[in-house]
Amino acid sequence: MHMHSAVDMIYPLILSGILLHITGVECYTGWSNPTLTVKTGGSVTIPCHYDEKYTQQKKFLFSGTDKSNTFTNTTEENLSVIDHPDQSLFTVTIRNLQNKDTGNYYCVVETGEQPPIKMIYEPYLKIQSAPDVSVVNSSVSGHEGGDISVQCFYSPRYQDTLKQWCRYKDKMCYTVGRTNTFQNSSVQISDDGRGSFTVLMTGLRLTDSGWYYCSAGDTLNPVQLTVNEAEPGTVNDKVWHMERFCLAHN
Repeated sequence: MHMHSAVDMIYPLILSGILLHITGVECYTGWSNPTLTVKTGGSVTIPCHYDEKYTQQKKFLFSGTDKSNTFTNTTEENLSVIDHPDQSLFTVTIRNLQNKDTGNYYCVVETGEQPPIKMIYEPYLKIQSAPDVSVVNSSVSGHEGGDISVQCFYSPRYQDTLKQWCRYKDKMCYTVGRTNTFQNSSVQISDDGRGSFTVLMTGLRLTDSGWYYCSAGDTLNPVQLTVNEAEPGTVNDKVWHMERFCLAHN
């Protein structure tokens, strides 16, 4: 990771693994610091959502493991930090993770106001040979009106903890059982009680696209969901044919 010196005066200070909140630094308090578990040698992509008013501001990743900063739109062999202003987030992808990479990471925005920097996400990465929580696919896609399925695995120590499927952006969470809403697709979560639970989302909408995570207790793993427009001959055409059928028989 590259070292930078643009905001040396206000870098977070790491001491014995504890973040010291110093004057001029605002910390994100939307949720407790999550633990992301990743298999040794594997990779992870972390979404860092920010307020749209910070679209033009500088953003960077601060690593508690080597005290370095990497600004957005940097791509290296094992690290990419890419801004997506149209989605009001930047993503951090870390590859070939090893035990030495276990530690705290901080997604930071230079606000251009007071306080001058704002930590928007503070995940703890835990690199394990057998991750406490993992997913089969970290990226899934479906079509409008269709469905997707995500399988999440958890270690025995998390068998009796709360299992959830949550959306990063608004922190809306679903638990075991079925949830039907008018605004969103239906979500059904089934736990086999033997180390995995399955998330089924049906009636997908374009607005369902985004970042989610499987969690067991306070440990999670991110998943990116992409919902594409319905293919020709699917949802819209079926509705059109049904309308013609009804008109012909009335």
